[in-house]
Amino acid sequence: MNTRIYNAKILTMEEGKDIFEGELWVFDDRIAYVGAGKGSQDFPADQYASIKWDREIDGAGNLLMPGFKNAHTHSAMTFLRSLADDLPLQDWLERQVFPREAKLTADDVYWLSKLAFLEYLTSGITACFDMYMEPEAFVKASIETGFRSVLCGRINDFGGNVQTLEEEYMQYNQVHPLISYQLGFHGEYTTCKSMLKDVAKLARKLKAPVYTHNSETAAEVAGCIERYGVTPTVFLESLGMFEYGGGGFHCVHVSKGDMEIFRNHHMWVVTNPGSNMKLASGIAPLAAMAEMGISLAIGTDGPASNNCLDMFKEMALMTGLQKLKRKDSAAMPADLVLKAATTGGAGAMCLPDCDVLAEGKQADLILIDLQRPNMQPINDLVKNLVYSGSKDNVALTMIAGKILYEDRKFYIDEDPNMIYRQCARIVERICA
Repeated sequence: MNTRIYNAKILTMEEGKDIFEGELWVFDDRIAYVGAGKGSQDFPADQYASIKWDREIDGAGNLLMPGFKNAHTHSAMTFLRSLADDLPLQDWLERQVFPREAKLTADDVYWLSKLAFLEYLTSGITACFDMYMEPEAFVKASIETGFRSVLCGRINDFGGNVQTLEEEYMQYNQVHPLISYQLGFHGEYTTCKSMLKDVAKLARKLKAPVYTHNSETAAEVAGCIERYGVTPTVFLESLGMFEYGGGGFHCVHVSKGDMEIFRNHHMWVVTNPGSNMKLASGIAPLAAMAEMGISLAIGTDGPASNNCLDMFKEMALMTGLQKLKRKDSAAMPADLVLKAATTGGAGAMCLPDCDVLAEGKQADLILIDLQRPNMQPINDLVKNLVYSGSKDNVALTMIAGKILYEDRKFYIDEDPNMIYRQCARIVERICA
């Protein structure tokens, strides 16, 4: 399908490139042209005359930009939205989350994941980095919806093994263009040392990065120090876990030494400010990380610990909490936050073709409605996005060249109301 979006402001997110007025062409799943358009020197007029457009969209002066990347989530936990709130962490896990998760079936994960995809689309999220059970059901839901997903390994002492991890890595990295897979395990505190050694060995064999929950709570760090005498980051590095990079989710209670390990191994910190705030886990030292040159990305975490899957909320919290933590209103500027939500997420998720709007890249993009009160006046578009933007501003979400959400309507092979009904039945059964 050939799509032309013209008369738009374009933010490519390429380093050093300012917002400009122009247009963008999509041929099938790829961006074929980004430029100033008719009348400009770079416009290929002879090529344009021979193109048959399936659709031409007037951007009406709105903002075209790369989609957001949700770099840490547990999508199918939508069933726990507003069922496990305002509780201490251990009560939340042991009395609400674990007992109900035990009742989930593969079919449940299929429908609950589709519900999450709908919410991602409304928030301008074009890819997610998902760690959860029943990967086959999740992959089926993702492909059918047309949503781009990266699966993260999730093995621990309570489920899975390194052989499974390798099998899934090989299987899901070749199953479909929208699907990829990265090595991972749940966390140091849920995974025995022998299994962690095997994960590190597999990472070296495959020359692959490894991802895990890392230093989310003070208790997690204290437990590791009690077991091994060092922090989770130091312990995992000692096993050779990060020879090919990787990343940590949350990274709230990290030391300067931990941060140096992240920097030295070119690892990603995926922050989850909404979840960390709601569970009272703490505020990650992101400003210090940025000053050290550590790469940052943003995730919502799951709907049980966050409730909403909203990148605009996460961006506002990412900057606001850093300003509060540092008592410095200049901490964590808007441009750094927007980078973490877009190109940072693509980097963390190993999606190099989905980072910026440029010729040859995947057509994963969003159109932001600037004709809304919260986007006026347009003094600084990047700051508007981070400080005053909302899901209400997402006018269009495209993944792999297909428009899946436009003007508050979904264009997927499923009636959204059917998804809502199926998820309601699942919750009714689980909570009976």
